[in-house]
Amino acid sequence: MRSTNILGTTYKFTNNFDLPTNRPLIIVTNHQSMYDIPPLIWYMRKHHPKFVSKKELGKGIPSVSFNLVHGGSVLIDRNDGKSALLEIGRLGTYIEEHKRSAVIFPEGTRSRDGHPKAFKPMGLKMLLKKAPSALIVPISINNSWKLVRFGQFPMGLGAKVQLDVKQPIENNGNYDELIEQIEASVVSGINSFK
Repeated sequence: MRSTNILGTTYKFTNNFDLPTNRPLIIVTNHQSMYDIPPLIWYMRKHHPKFVSKKELGKGIPSVSFNLVHGGSVLIDRNDGKSALLEIGRLGTYIEEHKRSAVIFPEGTRSRDGHPKAFKPMGLKMLLKKAPSALIVPISINNSWKLVRFGQFPMGLGAKVQLDVKQPIENNGNYDELIEQIEASVVSGINSFK
């Protein structure tokens, strides 16, 4: 994160809620670029976040791949829905047992222009089922897509990346209604397309 400050990038994390450390969290957020992930790790570090990631990230990226493979995150094959759901379920069971947090990007892939994509509900539904005591924490991310608007080079200058924690939501077991509520909460805080 600090190396991107050279490009004029700033990070702002807003959280007006006292998030518990003695129960699991399911962190649900939109996805704009790989630069969403370091601030989530840093600002949510006391909650030990584990990620639902595509399997391609599990090899070839120094430090990142090692941490995904050995740090408790799950790597899913997006072309094999059944095995992906099993892995996500395993993560849900893990966070329920160890009082950790899981981060999921239900859009399934990143938005290249900041405009939110519709949620794909199955992975999130599996987490909700396997971690019934988890507090759901919606987070809206803005402007990280501007760092990679031209691809990997040149990087965008002066991006003001903002992460806003929205009102946490209790898991009431009504998964379809919950997912609709979570999506509305996340999207309400995305301002890059307004």
